[in-house]
Amino acid sequence: MILPQGSIPNLTLNGKGMALILGIESSCDDTSAAVVENTVMRSNVIANQAVHERYGGVVPELASRAHQKNIIPVIHEALKQAGIERSQLDAVAFTRGPGLLGSLLVGVSFAKAFALGLEIPLIEVNHMQAHILAHFLQQPNETSAIPRFPFLCLTVSGGHTQIVLVRDHFHMEVVGKTIDDAAGEAFDKAAKIMGLPYPGGPVIDRLARKGNPDAFQFPEPRIAELDYSFSGLKTSFLYFLRDRLKEDDDFIEKNKHDLSASIQKTIIKILMKKLKLAANRYHIDQIAIAGGVSANSALRRAITEAGNELGWKTYIPAFEFTTDNAAMIAVAGYFKFLNSDFTDQKVAPFARGGISI
Repeated sequence: MILPQGSIPNLTLNGKGMALILGIESSCDDTSAAVVENTVMRSNVIANQAVHERYGGVVPELASRAHQKNIIPVIHEALKQAGIERSQLDAVAFTRGPGLLGSLLVGVSFAKAFALGLEIPLIEVNHMQAHILAHFLQQPNETSAIPRFPFLCLTVSGGHTQIVLVRDHFHMEVVGKTIDDAAGEAFDKAAKIMGLPYPGGPVIDRLARKGNPDAFQFPEPRIAELDYSFSGLKTSFLYFLRDRLKEDDDFIEKNKHDLSASIQKTIIKILMKKLKLAANRYHIDQIAIAGGVSANSALRRAITEAGNELGWKTYIPAFEFTTDNAAMIAVAGYFKFLNSDFTDQKVAPFARGGISI
């Protein structure tokens, strides 16, 4: 079944007019569980893993162990906050990939056992599709605007940077992507070079608010078509600071606000240039952003300003739906539930891969 453009079907599900979907997310270092009633979020619980801060990045083995510790309490709390018993669930949706294999194994294994014990359907979800479908989530007692099909979504995170042409809930085509590093990785690497704490992206965002974005100039990559590249920018930033530190040992500390503002401006300029090109090429004025970097205040401001200038209708996710969370997994599971698109107990996680076309 192809769902109508921009619509949420009003169907009678299991004779009670609604579907209660449990979502489980464990792709990286956040253990999350959520319950949605159709597309309305009833709970969204996330357990973070502070253990990685001392290492300046996610340690896969530590992440998987923390997931094992957190997953049962998180699911228990999600059901409690939703005000339901597990026997009321209609299906279990889980992140199959992409992500850290050890982390994914914890979530996939639990979801399989949970669904088997309750004798309810099991639904696999692509993590990157779920970031996009988070735009269809509704808060209780609120009605938020949802994108009309077709729309373009810039999905930006630490592991992915893609421009996705979204024709319906599960017909998505990646029309532009990074050929090396992701934008989120560029933010984090720049922060690490400056000696800022992990995760570096939010720290740069905060420091940049007091800086001059035109203080320093960094080169933009020349990549054909709609693809991105950020490896050269990271190298350029590293060499720039190396040379300045030879002249002044305190250069970074004296200029951390301007450095943050300047590197942030460059990254966002690169992102927006290709997004504008894609919108013009495909004649689309419905534009969305998704993923962890969509929480960046300058990116949110840039897409809003572009929308006002170019006549776009823009969609910016709530902050709680920008990072990895189970509510987006659950709402993606809901749309698959409508199609009876279920998986079986043989399903296995996958670590790499993007959105399936």
